[in-house]
Amino acid sequence: MKILFWGTPVYAVPTLNALHDAGHTIVGVVTQPDRRRGRGKQLVPSPVKARAEELGLPVFTPERIRRDDDCKAKLAALDADASVVVAFGQILPKDVLEQPPLGCWNGHGSLLPRWRGAGPIQWALLEGDQETGVGIMAMEEGLDTGPVLLEQRTPIQLLEPSIALAERLSALTAELMVQAMPLIEAAGPGPEDERLARLNVRVQAEGSTYARMLEKQDFQLDWSAPALSIHRKVMGLHPGAFTQWQGKRLKVLRTEPLIERLQDQLSPEGRNLVGQWPTGGHPPGTILAVIEDLGLVVSSSGCPLLIREAQLEGKARSTAPVLLQQLNATPGDRLGEG
Repeated sequence: MKILFWGTPVYAVPTLNALHDAGHTIVGVVTQPDRRRGRGKQLVPSPVKARAEELGLPVFTPERIRRDDDCKAKLAALDADASVVVAFGQILPKDVLEQPPLGCWNGHGSLLPRWRGAGPIQWALLEGDQETGVGIMAMEEGLDTGPVLLEQRTPIQLLEPSIALAERLSALTAELMVQAMPLIEAAGPGPEDERLARLNVRVQAEGSTYARMLEKQDFQLDWSAPALSIHRKVMGLHPGAFTQWQGKRLKVLRTEPLIERLQDQLSPEGRNLVGQWPTGGHPPGTILAVIEDLGLVVSSSGCPLLIREAQLEGKARSTAPVLLQQLNATPGDRLGEG
């Protein structure tokens, strides 16, 4: 098939690779424009653009595809059979969706209609979902509202940060998209409702959940919350969740909630700590123990939380004992204070 690929972050790169390796002709790649990053504010291409250039593919970088008639005309001239979209970062307008005769297909990192919109992986972790997955969806004008062709589920591990879950879902998206292409090609062109009927797609159920854009305050840890809620924020917003330590920002990167009912999901070291400190009785954020080979045990509104890895402002990310040397903390000190 002749495919027009749309994608921007590293999450989309495995799907581009998989379609290319499967023998499809990638007639063009559409991605977000280069952005200034780092201390030098140098223009940096998106991961998808970088990979597309390595593969020798034509690249298009419209600032706003909805308003870029020149780019739309160039894309239409590529005469793609289908468009494949994975985390592109812009909503495609109706005239673009209607260009390819075999439709536009999106690889989405959630079990639709759960977590439509941006950040579905983060929100699945933040809200404590037990499982997630990916779906290959026929695109329409609504935000992630189209019918689903293929779907695969996967459990979420308690100690799995968003970056690790994203890697798994990215690979799964690539696998399913390659599976979907022969089905889409066999269904052939024609009126959309007839094409989709031939594919036996699943119309999404009612009761969608919208994954809103994250805001700055979402990343601040609240030690008066339960340990599991704090842990979910650390995992879901990895590596961005933070607290304060003696006037400096402390990014919290790896934690374990020391909760008895979750013992079988903890590390062996974490299991050994469960039940050693009474629930309650300490102000939230109080350091209960400093364990040389593990990290800090900190109080919450319920069970304590073990911090195994963190990054103090101006320092590299560290685990015990380096982290403990940097913080020079003692039991009774408190996190979250100016």
